[in-house]
Amino acid sequence: MESNGIAGRHGLEGDADLQFLLKGGELQKVRSSSWKKSRFFKLQEDCKTMWHESHKTLKSNQTFSIDDIESVRRGRQSEGLLKYTEDWLEDRCFSIIFKGRRKNLDLMANSTEEAKQWVTGLEKVINNMDNLNRHQKTEHWIFNCMRKADKNDDNKMTLKELKHFLRQINIEVDDTYAEMLFAQCDKSESGTLEGHEIKQFYNLLTHREEIDVIYTKYAQTEGRMSAEDLLNFLVTEQRQSVSLDDAVKLIQKYELDDTAKQKKQMTKDGFLMYLHQPEGMILNPAHVQHTEAYIRALMKSCRCVELDCWDGPNGEPIIYHGYTLTSKVLFKDVIKAIKEYAFKTSEYPVILSLENHCKLEQQKLMAQHMISILGSALVTQPLGEEMPTCLPSPEELKGRFLVKGKRLNKLDAFFTSNSTVEDDSVSEEDEAAESSKENGEKRKPKKSKIKLAKELSDIVIYCKSVHFSGFDHARENQAFYEMSSFKESKAVNLAENSATAYIHHNVDKLSRIYPAGSRTDSSNYNPVPMWDAGCQIVALNFQTPCKEMDLNQGRFLPNGRSGYILKPEFLRDPESKFDPITLNKGEWLEHKILHVMVISAQQLPKLNKDKSKSIVDPLVRVEIHGVPADIATKETHYIENNGFNPMWNENFKFDIRVPQLALVRFVVEDYDTTSQNDRIGQYTLPFSSVQNGYRHIPLLTKNGDVIPSAGLFVHIMVLDAQ
Repeated sequence: MESNGIAGRHGLEGDADLQFLLKGGELQKVRSSSWKKSRFFKLQEDCKTMWHESHKTLKSNQTFSIDDIESVRRGRQSEGLLKYTEDWLEDRCFSIIFKGRRKNLDLMANSTEEAKQWVTGLEKVINNMDNLNRHQKTEHWIFNCMRKADKNDDNKMTLKELKHFLRQINIEVDDTYAEMLFAQCDKSESGTLEGHEIKQFYNLLTHREEIDVIYTKYAQTEGRMSAEDLLNFLVTEQRQSVSLDDAVKLIQKYELDDTAKQKKQMTKDGFLMYLHQPEGMILNPAHVQHTEAYIRALMKSCRCVELDCWDGPNGEPIIYHGYTLTSKVLFKDVIKAIKEYAFKTSEYPVILSLENHCKLEQQKLMAQHMISILGSALVTQPLGEEMPTCLPSPEELKGRFLVKGKRLNKLDAFFTSNSTVEDDSVSEEDEAAESSKENGEKRKPKKSKIKLAKELSDIVIYCKSVHFSGFDHARENQAFYEMSSFKESKAVNLAENSATAYIHHNVDKLSRIYPAGSRTDSSNYNPVPMWDAGCQIVALNFQTPCKEMDLNQGRFLPNGRSGYILKPEFLRDPESKFDPITLNKGEWLEHKILHVMVISAQQLPKLNKDKSKSIVDPLVRVEIHGVPADIATKETHYIENNGFNPMWNENFKFDIRVPQLALVRFVVEDYDTTSQNDRIGQYTLPFSSVQNGYRHIPLLTKNGDVIPSAGLFVHIMVLDAQ
């Protein structure tokens, strides 16, 4: 019954870092300035679980799964380590950050080398787990559940253990059915299942009727799919323009049976394998280039970070969001963390949006910290030899940081002898100046002026903050490098009542939208109308999992989740007549019909792990987000007590008029008669990235992590409206 331990090592056999982890070692666990205790940590033989000793009375030891780790951060990159360890220990420290709400593990190794080896080893094992293909992941999931259900660890399963196992994998089976399944597999009539009997039982469980139907229809060669049969399927159902050669390549890549592979045939197992791979997913693989990686907002490819800066003690500026009650952190520590993680998921430029409430002295220090920490990555003068006339492209700024803030003079001061300072004090009224220093109690008057340090002013190049005084004023007076910030309510008003003027404004100038200060709960506004009006920097509270964040993640899925995507042509054209509200005629109107058949789902997680009875009653909702005329939502009926392989086979039809701005969101919920449905998972992607045909859809948690093994299976057809 033991799943193949080597699966976890796939490709890492004999690796020195892996051997180091398997051997294990002492690490100091840091909880506070007084609580630092030595504990033994090691990777277990399955290469999927970390074990560590615990001195709690009831727990002789503790384990956590490699799957639960979001990232490993080298150095003092957590609040705890910054607070409770000395600067000189930087190279010996690292943190394990978990998905969800679990507390970080802050650790300290005995030497720099050991710390390095722990981090490298863990990153290898994490990447390895991510790369285990879908098939292995599913088996791993099943075997884990079986192991938990095998109460007495005898590698055999009784009927009672079997029922416990079915609960674990989220499927309700009535007693007669359970007994029948059990008898079917218990060939030796020993009253327990073992070895190959468990495997057969697993096969019965993973049987997918809907896949059989599709496979049988196209498997016209000795009961299998030949390369020609597969090509027929790819062209007819998946509506792909591919060649016989492409079909052969898929067989080589995904067929598990060697004899079939030699005959250039695909078995049903191989076909199921293909359907679970990127080629069989709903998101067009041509639109994905990067992999998931590090620190949370930057790692979700956030490319504009707001830094709310205040005078701190000991002459050091601090960052603090007065209204949202976050803790205070040193400005220089934040800049260090940003430098470390800014370009892990994307090389495209990061804008540091300064909310400056500091006096001159500490402003100078802010400038010094940015220059010394960010070095040559910081843009401190315009690119090129002469005064530019438009913003550089993100391509030209890869790996660079831009400071957004106030500037004392015009940008052409770099190229002329004109050093006229327009005004040495600037208005602080823009942006979140409505958030104030002590928890929002003492609001600053709106029009307060602050002195601006020349050193800070000089590093503001392409993102100079200016006040917005209307579109006519901006057209006459605003330079391309000057940008305004709009509070959400103001932006919504403009997007609804002067959309075309807003679109023109955004053709050659940047606009940043920010959540209202009154959102003390860090909730979010709907970003879609802002994007429809061509706004580029639609700032959201990245720390809050919500539908708006799902839409944001979905919007930026293409271009390898790099945090930048090109606006449609009609939002970049200075003569554009596009208006998302009235939907006048133009090239943006490409009326499409989207047919979605929601077929089935697989292995939906139980939401309340404590209640052994709580099997889910799943339903699926399909939503379209885009211009007002395209907004729509439809949902399936719910299926009672089956999260393992519920089948709906329900068809939905949507009209989409501006496909380039539309997003499609799939939500799976647990139906509840008495209260609000609980969300199981969701996936959002741009309509233009949707692939036709039979497609699997991964499901993401609230925090945007993939739920292992879970997924939706759908059929998609996009047609031109007649």
